Amino acid sequence: MKQISSRAVYTNPWMTVREDGVRRADGSEGIYGVVDKPDYALVIPLDGDRLHLVEQFRYPLGLRRWEFPQGTAPDRLDMEATELAARELREETGLRAAELVELGTLDVAPGLSSQRGRVFLATGLTQGEHDRELEEQDMRAAWFTRAEFEKMVASAEITDAQSIAAYTLLLLHERQQS
Repeated sequence: MKQISSRAVYTNPWMTVREDGVRRADGSEGIYGVVDKPDYALVIPLDGDRLHLVEQFRYPLGLRRWEFPQGTAPDRLDMEATELAARELREETGLRAAELVELGTLDVAPGLSSQRGRVFLATGLTQGEHDRELEEQDMRAAWFTRAEFEKMVASAEITDAQSIAAYTLLLLHERQQS
């Protein structure tokens, strides 16, 4: 498929929605709607058997959801992935990591969005003060055992696709290390 035109139909500080004219392999033309958002970092804070999660209100769902700390750079800044991961961890939880190991890449919704995420394992954690953005002021943070996390996924208390996929990357990483 080849892009033959593109126009932004909506833009705000966090995203752009565009409509692309495309030409398919058979020569027919069509349109494709794309949500462009900056790439994000997701961090799995791990201390022994415990995982650190954050809970916040997710406006599009109208629900509070538990998930791993994750986010994008402010004002669509281009930030190195490890630096962004450390920033998100500190901002949302107050935690600082002695070591950040990249576990893999996730595509949020590749049929709809250009956004990609890099997943990091954070260990050697020390607690400090969080520095949350305005939208995160009602955020809560807590430690959960792996068994509790898995139970929360099974009971739909955790439904964030990125967090569930990131946990799979953690399991694969651990399997490769043993």
